[in-house]
Amino acid sequence: MSKRVLLHVGCPKTGTSYLQDVLFRNQEILREHDILYPADRFDAHFLAALDLMTLPWGGLETEAVGAWDRLAEQVREWHGTAIISHEIFARATPTQVERALASLGDAEVHLVLSVRDLVRQIPAEWQENVKHRSHITYARFLQAVRDPARESKIGSWFWAVQEIPDILDRWGASLPADRVHLVTVPPSGSDRGELWRRFSRTFGLDDLPLDLTAERENPSLGVPETSLLRTINQRVTSILAPPDYRPLVRELLAHQTLSRGVASARLGLAPDDHAWAQGLSRSWVRLLAERGHDVAGSLDDLLGPDLGPFADPDTASAEELLPPALDAISALLVEAARLRAVEERLHEELREAHQERDRARLTPSYRIRRKVVTSLEDSAVGRGTLDTYRRLKGRGKGPA
Repeated sequence: MSKRVLLHVGCPKTGTSYLQDVLFRNQEILREHDILYPADRFDAHFLAALDLMTLPWGGLETEAVGAWDRLAEQVREWHGTAIISHEIFARATPTQVERALASLGDAEVHLVLSVRDLVRQIPAEWQENVKHRSHITYARFLQAVRDPARESKIGSWFWAVQEIPDILDRWGASLPADRVHLVTVPPSGSDRGELWRRFSRTFGLDDLPLDLTAERENPSLGVPETSLLRTINQRVTSILAPPDYRPLVRELLAHQTLSRGVASARLGLAPDDHAWAQGLSRSWVRLLAERGHDVAGSLDDLLGPDLGPFADPDTASAEELLPPALDAISALLVEAARLRAVEERLHEELREAHQERDRARLTPSYRIRRKVVTSLEDSAVGRGTLDTYRRLKGRGKGPA
């Protein structure tokens, strides 16, 4: 069997979280069909990406040291098809790309890039910023993205992971055109299973008995929900540490609560921004059509939806914010009650442990041991004897 590597390098907000969740949960079935998804934890490929690109990421970069080399070694040792997937690989420099491809050995490498139209990607990227503690306004974000110089942190990151022709130039320059695959995200309102069918065809997963149940997704928010989250960030990011922010704000509030506002207005682009984004997308479609890459879907999907009503999240009224705010308060109260119950249970377990200890201290054998220990602690020789005993027993200080 020929060795192949399917290297999926992005883009963010193209269904990547769902794809990686399915691959992670179905590793055993994939192996039975000679397909390797090497991951001992769900974020293993994320850590490998951080390591490859030496990216700082809230302290995780120290945990990521060596992750790419370990991943590449597993891929080199595999006899069949191996899949690597994470969206932030998209921003790798040419030097980092060269290192990555060289470390995969003699396997036939296929590049996979999942892509979505700019009309939806630009709002989605701002929302991701907000879900990662940012409180930048939508207007300032759009200004940074549209700045031709791309010198801001926001602008440089956005285009590094979203400029489709540039990503293909960096990752696919040394690969034949037929080994570069594009998966386009279907238009809004399409059959929910269509994106998976496109992924499945590209990765060779058709007809495999995979569990496609969604356990890890990255849902979107409506306009008032995102506006509320940005307002919360303004209040709490200076007092709430990142390890607490992620479970309480990003997961509990954003993903589990505010994402359920299905009746809310969806975030979009104002007329001028919409026209600019579609114009740029048309130039990309013309360029990509000339390259002859394999496309799952249609390049026309990259043109995005027609202009619709625009709701500005920067000017959301208190009346619009009230319903999601009440949902957020309710969710936090339920979580507080759950944590209070956990705290009470732990207090009860601690109380019972203390009672058990006190009962043990009433036994004759305990009193004898305690008397011996006390007498030994009164002399240097006795203390030395106790230390030796405790080392042998593997215990610290305390009653023998």
